[in-house]
Amino acid sequence: MEKTNQNQMGTKPIASLIFTMGCPPIVSMFVQSMYNIVDSIFVAQLGENALTAVSLAAPIQYILLAVSVGVGVGINSYISRNLGADNINEANNTVTHSMILALAHSLLFIILGLLFIKPFFRVYANNDAIFSDGCSYTYIVVLLSFSLFFQLTFEKVFQATGKMLLPTISQIIGAVLNIILDPIFIFGWFGMPKLGVTGAAIATVIGQIVSFLILIIFFIKHDSVLKIDLKLFKFDWNIIKQIYAVGIPSALMISISSILTIALNSVLVKFSNTAVSIYGIYYRLQTFITMPVNGLIQGIRPIIGFNYGAKDRGRIFETLKISLIVSALLMLIGLLLFMFIPRQLLSMFNASENMMNLGIQTLRIMSLGFLFSAISFIISAMYESIGKGTYSLAISLVRQCIIIIPISMIFYKTIGLTGIWITFPVSEIAAALVCLWMFIRTCKTDEVFIKNND
Repeated sequence: MEKTNQNQMGTKPIASLIFTMGCPPIVSMFVQSMYNIVDSIFVAQLGENALTAVSLAAPIQYILLAVSVGVGVGINSYISRNLGADNINEANNTVTHSMILALAHSLLFIILGLLFIKPFFRVYANNDAIFSDGCSYTYIVVLLSFSLFFQLTFEKVFQATGKMLLPTISQIIGAVLNIILDPIFIFGWFGMPKLGVTGAAIATVIGQIVSFLILIIFFIKHDSVLKIDLKLFKFDWNIIKQIYAVGIPSALMISISSILTIALNSVLVKFSNTAVSIYGIYYRLQTFITMPVNGLIQGIRPIIGFNYGAKDRGRIFETLKISLIVSALLMLIGLLLFMFIPRQLLSMFNASENMMNLGIQTLRIMSLGFLFSAISFIISAMYESIGKGTYSLAISLVRQCIIIIPISMIFYKTIGLTGIWITFPVSEIAAALVCLWMFIRTCKTDEVFIKNND
């Protein structure tokens, strides 16, 4: 990032800065969400068993995403704060450390995948077709996960410097390539063998590899303040600690949704495979709705982190206000879609009449908490940006673990399947209240938030 861009995060009007920084990742995340949506739409044409297999694989896929994004958030936060404090050498050294972490995490998941994928599907897959398809899909996604880890690491490095457009372009190219390749590999178009669910996994991985290659080529060939300089590299445990201080809570925060999915699937599979498929569809549609909000969050993280490092309270507060309004509007759109056109949404996944009847009610109930989640998203992002990742983790635990899991088990026994869906809006309301309490407390105790630098 050039000095001009650094100054913009400290001087440019917040509304236009959020637009500049937020729009590219909003588009990027919106397109990125198409990966799983498109996979599911095409796979659904193969039958409900195939859709169930991909739905069962989704939590593992999201754990990969959670670790890569979570550590990336830690990298983004630490680089942004160092740039705000004009500590370029520390920021550069952080980039090199981030590459080491990406490689280490890739190797770790390859080992874990080889050990645990088959045992996982033996527990949750109740027939041989689901077991076979689920294993095939997941092995490919996990064993080639290096592309995802390096892609998201470079993406967060670029975003920390205010360069939002290139990550967006790389994401769009990868997602479009995935959409094009999905039917070719799944159904065997243009002379290709018909690979079914395995083809969906191959298309996904190819899209990720292409996105990664675009980012690394641009990083190497174009000058930037941030560089990988092995001659000046010195391993520093403090940098790792600073990355993980935000990255681990952030990864856990994102992983909780996968843990929740695994826990709920263990209940839903006893009800029917249809219930598992419906929750899988909801999870993908909900991700599609929240991805633009996550894109907005990617845009505001470096703004908040930079101005926190510069101790500019006024610009932090203005960023929070504007981003909260935008986030609420985006979630309102999702609420209206789930309420008024649930049948059309479900029909994209070749839903049977039984799935349609059960799914319409499900989407409407679970979307009731969307507006409240806007508060949780933005406040969580603020805490990640200022290096207080454990606060974000606490918010996410309330949203997706502390309330949902125990209460859903109780409601399931007393109300039935509908009781599980009701717990989702209840947890969103509870998390929003916790967020407001934590934010008020931070405003009274954090010196940057107390001192007015306007």
